[in-house]
Amino acid sequence: MSTKKKTVWFEVQEDESIEDCLNRLSDAGYRVAGRMEEPVFMEKDGEYVPIRQVIKFKGILDE
Repeated sequence: MSTKKKTVWFEVQEDESIEDCLNRLSDAGYRVAGRMEEPVFMEKDGEYVPIRQVIKFKGILDE
């Protein structure tokens, strides 16, 4: 019996490409089941400005 979670979110790290993240997901025994992007904001002069985009892939255990 596997102790791995059936669903895990993999976040693309700042020092890796999307392809690297997908390879990491696959190497861990998961397959892609979804993608989510969310902006990261920083307050500058009283306004919120986007500074980067966080990309996450939903991995489903490949049994």
